[in-house]
Amino acid sequence: MMGPGEMVETRSGTHLSAEMLARLRAVPILASLPEGELECMWEGREVLVPEGEFVARQGEIVRFFWILLSGEMRIYHTYPDGREETIGLMPEGSAFGELPLLANIPNGANARATKPSDLLQFDEQQFWNLMTICPGVRKAILGNMAYRFQKYQSMVVQQEKMASLGTLAAGLMHELNNPGAAAVRAAAQLRENLMRMHKLTAKFSKTHMSDQQKECMFELQDYALAKRDPVRMNSLEQSDAEEALAEWMESAKVEDAWKLAPTLVGIGIKSQDLACAQSEFSGPLFSDTLNWLEALVSSMQLVATIEESIGRVSDLVKAVKSYAYEGKGQRQSVDINESIHATVVILLHKMREKQIVLEKTFAPGLPPLQSECSGLNKIWTNILDNAIDAVGQNGHIRIRTWQEETAADGKGAKARHYLCISIADDGAGIPLESQQHIFDPFYTTKPVGVGTGLGLGIVHRIVEQYGGTITFSSEPGNTEFRVRLPQERG
Repeated sequence: MMGPGEMVETRSGTHLSAEMLARLRAVPILASLPEGELECMWEGREVLVPEGEFVARQGEIVRFFWILLSGEMRIYHTYPDGREETIGLMPEGSAFGELPLLANIPNGANARATKPSDLLQFDEQQFWNLMTICPGVRKAILGNMAYRFQKYQSMVVQQEKMASLGTLAAGLMHELNNPGAAAVRAAAQLRENLMRMHKLTAKFSKTHMSDQQKECMFELQDYALAKRDPVRMNSLEQSDAEEALAEWMESAKVEDAWKLAPTLVGIGIKSQDLACAQSEFSGPLFSDTLNWLEALVSSMQLVATIEESIGRVSDLVKAVKSYAYEGKGQRQSVDINESIHATVVILLHKMREKQIVLEKTFAPGLPPLQSECSGLNKIWTNILDNAIDAVGQNGHIRIRTWQEETAADGKGAKARHYLCISIADDGAGIPLESQQHIFDPFYTTKPVGVGTGLGLGIVHRIVEQYGGTITFSSEPGNTEFRVRLPQERG
């Protein structure tokens, strides 16, 4: 594994040289140890590593504990797409590599020399000898690991926040694009309609109309304005109605009859409804009247489209505010159904990509969750995101909420109300050998470099902060996570 790195023996019998003892005293975590404790490190081998050489590779099971006597090491992740992310630079005097040895896991990152480096290397057996017979060294190693683990965890939590922000941003872009584009198209068409109506109105103003003709136009206008919602028909019925009306208008010499028919049929107009106009208006005036009517109807429908688009944007903004600000500040009441709905809105774009069928069964009248805790949306985001990744194209995800109550036991324990949430999917399931580790920090079944393994670990921690429990069952075709939260912590 060392490549061209030169290895030099530093021990004489079972003792370290005076030079090596002096160099170890300069290592911050060992500086306070007496010489007798430092002598415990006699099994270490000095390794000279050229610039650019690896001492550890991500995903490998070959593990060593290292003390960097001089030089510098870059610690970084490599992602499947080749992207590299630096975790940190190890300066002279650093000790590293103990976590994979203690946790019996593959190397979680690459370690590569950024300049010629001199290291003291301990293999797995030598490391455990240190931990067993050298209490001072053991305490120093564990203290150093705890410090770096805390820093790494803070960094990963920040990465999780950034990943959530990325998910949120992607959802916003997808969800805002559709209603935004629909509103722009509707506005452009509405402008064309208004110009068409202006030309027709100018034409009508130069034409003498009888009272009967004016009354007929007002009746048509009232009819069009009263029909706010389109008439519901199946495809065959609508096609037949459009064809019949278009043919009737064509026979009456109406210009653009086939373009006008779908809009007029949409508000329930049939040929007999236009008998008034046909009898009152003759020749080109009848055609202009129907074109004016179609422009009016179409404009009303376009206004409704714009209203609907703006409503969708408003709903999205409301969902994002609920998602972003949930749990901030003082004790508050949270509607569980609304909390889950807000997260679903954020993740809808990912569901659409796979054409996932989402089934929601939200219990009505659930009491609000009373808590000072935060992070509720992270629970739903992590579980739902995993479910989306787990299912195939056209997969199914089911969300259900309900309430449970435990009775008073007569020994002082009061009756308690629980809010229960189930999120299930029909994906391949969690492998049996992975199920006992699924809530462990840093455990993941995804490929190296994909995810941090903190998702469900964070979920478990947040659920416990709320005083609740999270359980799961999994088999191929049916994986279900169940969250049970006390409605109010006692």
